Amino acid sequence: MTRILKKEGKFNYIEVGEGQPIIVLHGLMGGLSNFDAVTTFFSTKGYKVIIPELPIYSMSLLKTNVKAFAKYLYDFIAFKELNNVILLGNSLGGHIGLYHSKMHPEKVKALVITGSSGLYESAMGGGYTKRSDYEVIKKKAQEVFYDPAVATKEIVDEVYETVNDRNKLIKTLAIAKSAIRHNMAKDLPKMNIPTCIIWGRNDGVTPPEVAEEFNLLLPDSDLFWIEKCGHAAMMEHPETFNQILFDWFKKRDI
Repeated sequence: MTRILKKEGKFNYIEVGEGQPIIVLHGLMGGLSNFDAVTTFFSTKGYKVIIPELPIYSMSLLKTNVKAFAKYLYDFIAFKELNNVILLGNSLGGHIGLYHSKMHPEKVKALVITGSSGLYESAMGGGYTKRSDYEVIKKKAQEVFYDPAVATKEIVDEVYETVNDRNKLIKTLAIAKSAIRHNMAKDLPKMNIPTCIIWGRNDGVTPPEVAEEFNLLLPDSDLFWIEKCGHAAMMEHPETFNQILFDWFKKRDI
């Protein structure tokens, strides 16, 4: 579904629905369209779904890190005059949500993480030595999913374009290093925010044991598995993902 991208100040974002705000945080190579099913479902269930375009490739190299992205998120929440937000993040987006919640717990009502970095990730920026070989990049893009068919030509083209743009590749590598540097193992036990962890049982980027560790370290979390599912559950099994999350919201009165 085509969404209208709003441009206000330094922020570009999609906003659909009315009610309790859910801010969706995309990953390193994740477009806003990856959350179409989430947006469609929750915007009709009493939630306002907001997806800011994160400045992953537009900040200076010195500011291309998890901490700076979390600050950008904080500025966006302040700009929108929001309180008690739900943060929903996939991959790097989950990490940004976690880091922001550590710094500003008073702003966050609940967290939802899926395939999140923050504890361990399998070389987010690695393995691009043959980046000019389209078939190699296609295979890497397919490996993100349990079902390779989910990696459409459009997705593969976007990854190919990103890794063959020298500026974007340098920043991708900087973000990968930053994700390792901003390991959150020591912070998680102090983060008493209701957290829903939804994980693909076949995630090869952030393997299942990462989800188990998040669940062990976070004081108030629930872990849900999706079978035959890779790193982007909300894309591969959108209906299951949405139902798990909606049921959790109801159970937690969120």
